[in-house]
Amino acid sequence: MHITLEQPTGAHLVIRDGQELPIPLTLRYTSDDPLAVHADFPAHVSVGDEKVTWTFARALLEEGLDAPAGVGNVHIRPAGPRRTVVELHAPEGVAMVCFDTPVLRRFLTRSHTVVEPGGEQIGAVLDDSLTAMFGAV
Repeated sequence: MHITLEQPTGAHLVIRDGQELPIPLTLRYTSDDPLAVHADFPAHVSVGDEKVTWTFARALLEEGLDAPAGVGNVHIRPAGPRRTVVELHAPEGVAMVCFDTPVLRRFLTRSHTVVEPGGEQIGAVLDDSLTAMFGAV
């Protein structure tokens, strides 16, 4: 059965001189993509005025709550006991988004009720992805 968890939340986008701009976004987790977390940003806070979704590993989010984690386009690190910074690296630049850590922990706990950590069925997801790309053999 396909289950999608969506959690609208607020965050803060760090802008010039360390100022923070409050932004709305939605955290999303789906049993169809059990290894990933999706962060949906509305058009009015995105370059190009289009809705943008960043997708990264659920395990990366879990690791980044307690210690710096990430290579590539997404880096996550604690910023004190109650805040977490998610850095999103794109060709246009780097966006730093600050979250309340308890909000992220609640989201992860809820995602664990959809698919337990270690319970991801990678083979089925890979089969579905390959079939979608190449068609049935």
